[in-house]
Formats: sequence, structure tokens, C-alpha cells
Amino acid sequence: MELCRVPAATTAFAWTNSISSTLQLPQTLFVGGGSKRFRVWCVNGNIESQKESQMVVSITGATGFIGKRLVQRLQADKHQIRVLTRSRSKAQSLFPVKDFPGLVIAEEPEWRNCIEGSTAVVNLAGMPISTRWSPEIKKEIKQSRIRVTSKVVDLINNSQDDDRPKVLISASAVGYYGTSETRVFDEQSPSGNDYLAEVCREWEGAALKVNKDVRLALIRIGVVLGKDGGALAKMIPIFMMFAGGPLGSGNQWFSWIHLDDLVDLIYEALSNPSYKGVINGTAPNPVRLAEMCEQLGSVLGRPSWLPVPEIALKAVLGEGASVVLDGQKVVPTRAKELGFPFKYRYIKDALKAIMS
Repeated sequence: MELCRVPAATTAFAWTNSISSTLQLPQTLFVGGGSKRFRVWCVNGNIESQKESQMVVSITGATGFIGKRLVQRLQADKHQIRVLTRSRSKAQSLFPVKDFPGLVIAEEPEWRNCIEGSTAVVNLAGMPISTRWSPEIKKEIKQSRIRVTSKVVDLINNSQDDDRPKVLISASAVGYYGTSETRVFDEQSPSGNDYLAEVCREWEGAALKVNKDVRLALIRIGVVLGKDGGALAKMIPIFMMFAGGPLGSGNQWFSWIHLDDLVDLIYEALSNPSYKGVINGTAPNPVRLAEMCEQLGSVLGRPSWLPVPEIALKAVLGEGASVVLDGQKVVPTRAKELGFPFKYRYIKDALKAIMS
């Protein structure tokens, strides 16, 4: 890269010394001979390299549990963020201008302008499934995922070639595999035949319609553990009231991932061309739910001996209780092949970090 020019009358020179990536001040050189010397300012090449590595990322579901942390991570690394939302006021309350300068918030009519010219799109939108399922709720759970994914894919596909994002990362879930107490599932395993498996198949099917020139990563996410949301936030108060314990039999498998590891996985997939196709977003060591509850009780200094009976969960969640009463042992074979560095491989370490 040419760093600077000097007038043709001066002696030509070549400057081959490397420039420190941490040095922000311009370099001053004096060139020329005799009484004529020219001062030349050479701008640190780090500025241009930062611009070249800067991503423009449009995100659906940015106001959710996972999305908020992803936005924070991208903002910390100076990437440009475009929040695609249905509620501008909610997004503005979560991402105030003083803390997120330059962040763009767009409601649906403006999504096209944000997606065009983005480096990548991350699709995390979808109605939460941890609620009582009625026929209407089940329909909305499915349609909320398919509708947003289809809209995003259509906007990507209809972009001009030069403005089309190069990457789409679309969320899915380990519910794709169905449930089992004995089988081990990886990315090559077939889909199950229950309601959640059906939701995931159609959800992924909408993402798979993206232009073939766009690198697609489908992240099948397990139970995400973090302090400020997700399943763990609902379990902690129960344990703090000395009422914690296994849900149902406790023998069901619990395929989990720490929120920071999931965000790091998505972040890596944004820029690493090897991250494509299906990738399980789960920790390498799933556990039985009884063990997870025992570890949580230990970290909190609370007992975990009182089981929550199935009938109580079904009374609260109805058919939705299957999310916690049934389970699946899902392993992240693809992430391990890619060399992804999990920070939290064991449930005890993850819970300690969250509660510290």
C-alpha cells in the first residue's frame, strides 16, 4: 500500500519499515537532500485496516436475550450495527444513543434499506416458546419465525449484486432433532417428528431459499444460559426460595450453551468462511437435567432435592412443558471440527461464571 507521495523533484525513496498496529499517531519523515528538505506526514495504515475489517451487520431479534449481547459485542469492536425491529421504542430504550453511537434502528418498512449494503445479516427473531401453548400460540410460534426469515431472505435475494450481504446467519434450535433419553444427535442426525421439530424444519427451510452466493450458517441453538434472561433466569428464583429441584424425572438430557459462547460462535461465523451449513450451538458436554439442577443448587448454596412434578409443569405450561420434560443429547461436532474455542465446556464452570 502506498502510504505517502512526495514531489517528483525530490529523491525517490522506499519506506519498508513496519508500522505498529497499536500506534495511532502519524509518522513524520524528512526527505530530500541539501538545503531542500520536505516534511511528509504518513498516516498510520492501521486506520485503513480497521475500515477494511469493519462489518455492517443487520440483526433481527436484536432486542432479545441473545441479540442484546451480540449487539454489545459488535459495538465494542466498532462494527456498524443495524437493528431490524418491530418496535422502535423498545430498541431505543435498550440501545440509547449515548451508549450506542452510530447504531441504526429500523422498523419493517425500512428493513430493505438496512439489508442492502450490509456485510451480513443475523436472523434471531421469533416468539419465545417458554409459555403455555394453545393452538393459537403454537401457530404464532411457528409463523413468527418463518415470516421474519422469509422476509429477510426475500430482501437479501432482491438486493442488487453489489449491495447484497455476503453472509446470512439464521437461528434454529436443537428441537429439530426431536427428543430421546438414549440417542446422541449431531449435525448429521435426521429431524424428529414432533411439533418443535416441524417448526425448526420449516424455519430452516425458509433460510435455505437465500441466494446461493450468500454464505448461510444455520445455528441450532440449545438452552442458553445467562443471568439476565432465558431458562436460567426463571429457575434461579425457585432455587432461592429453597424450592429447586429436578423438573420431571430429571433423567432427560439438557443440551446447553453459555450465552457468551453462543455470541462468540455467531461472531466467528460472521467473518470466517468455514462456518457454513448447520452448526449446533451447544456446549461439548450436555448433562442430565438432574445434574444441572444439582450444580445450580450447589452454586447458589441451596438444596435441589425437591422435584417439580410433571403434573405441576403441565398445569402451568400445558403442551409447552415438553420443552423441559423431554430432552435431547446434542453435541457440537461441527464447531469442534472448526476448532471453536469454547470458554465454558462444563455446566459447573458456566453456572459459577454466571452467578459470580
